[in-house]
Amino acid sequence: MDIRKTFQKWAAYQQTVRELASLDNRQLNDLGIARTDISRVARDHANNL
Repeated sequence: MDIRKTFQKWAAYQQTVRELASLDNRQLNDLGIARTDISRVARDHANNL
């Protein structure tokens, strides 16, 4: 894996965590995401790039 792809995945992970963490618990629940799942969801998203 090249450094650009690694950086893209890292940046996507960080952005996803920031955006999901800014939501309140009701909004997360509407999306079907528990606050404890944010890291997993962000990691899954970044790995699918």
